[in-house]
Amino acid sequence: MKHNDVTGIIIDTSMDIHRRLGPGLLESAYQKVLAYELRKRGMDGVEEQPIPVVWDEVKHDVGFRTDLIFNGLVVVELKSVESIARVHKKVLLTYLRLADKRVGLLINFGEELLKTGIHRVVNNLQE
Repeated sequence: MKHNDVTGIIIDTSMDIHRRLGPGLLESAYQKVLAYELRKRGMDGVEEQPIPVVWDEVKHDVGFRTDLIFNGLVVVELKSVESIARVHKKVLLTYLRLADKRVGLLINFGEELLKTGIHRVVNNLQE
């Protein structure tokens, strides 16, 4: 599977979850349901993956964790807030760089319409 295949499945699944549960739950609830549903669809995912900062070839565990990484390709950062701030996209881009991943999805389940709460962030994609 390529990045677009994985992101398509994640977005479709997220839209279904948002339709059924609606906005307003805690981020952790959406994370568990999304991980469960994606695994049901045959996707391989990791929750709360630590991301170290490497400095002078030394890995420093400073507490950064991705919400989800699926098929080793796509980092998913979930929010359940009234609106996405610019810093949320910057954080996801930093996670992509630190984890050496190319594509991330920032999904805000707090939006009334989920399609307005989905943002794709790319870190030097070459497919």
